[in-house]
Amino acid sequence: MDSGKAGQTLKTHCLAQRPDVCRWLSPFILSCCVYFCLWIPKDQPSWVAALVKCLPILCLAGFLWVVSPGGGYTRLFQGALLCSAVGDACLIWPEAFLPGMAAFATTHLLYVWAFGFSPLQPGLLLLIILTSGPYLSLVLQHVEPDMGLPVAAYGLILMAMLWRGLAQGGSAGWGGLLFTLSDGVLAWDTFVQPLPYARLVVMTTYYAAQLLITLSALRSQMAKTD
Repeated sequence: MDSGKAGQTLKTHCLAQRPDVCRWLSPFILSCCVYFCLWIPKDQPSWVAALVKCLPILCLAGFLWVVSPGGGYTRLFQGALLCSAVGDACLIWPEAFLPGMAAFATTHLLYVWAFGFSPLQPGLLLLIILTSGPYLSLVLQHVEPDMGLPVAAYGLILMAMLWRGLAQGGSAGWGGLLFTLSDGVLAWDTFVQPLPYARLVVMTTYYAAQLLITLSALRSQMAKTD
């Protein structure tokens, strides 16, 4: 993969695959603009804040329902997006961090299922473990004892999602990388030490990751039907 391919992903899907893709992505783009324009402070948790945060992800689930209706393959991605929305809502309230992490772990497992295991590429998994494992170990040193096992389990599931996304390539790979970057910044900011602009980095990479992974569902489905 190279940066040129990443920059062409959205254009390719919009222009080469379905003429209505860009039109149905408009709600996602607008809801992202609403989230960043409102920028509700983290210390003001509310159901309004949860809805504003979840809305872009719900728009992506609706996007798949419109442009790629039916089929178990599409439903895996829609299920993953709905679990992400639940996780987003939970993370609005600090006391719901663990349920939120469980929701996102389910998201990644559904993505792993959707991406499949062909090609397997075990060497890629080894590379991910060697590069991500030390970072996870460092974060775990700053985690409360009762959170150590859930955080470690989540980290391993995230590595599995990244492995399968990179193995698929294209927007799935870029989406997996951005999702991992988002979670990595969030973990450091939450457990190790606060980072400047952490929330901005986390949310921009997160929304971009979900968009790219959603677009990969269209590409993969078309490959299956060709």
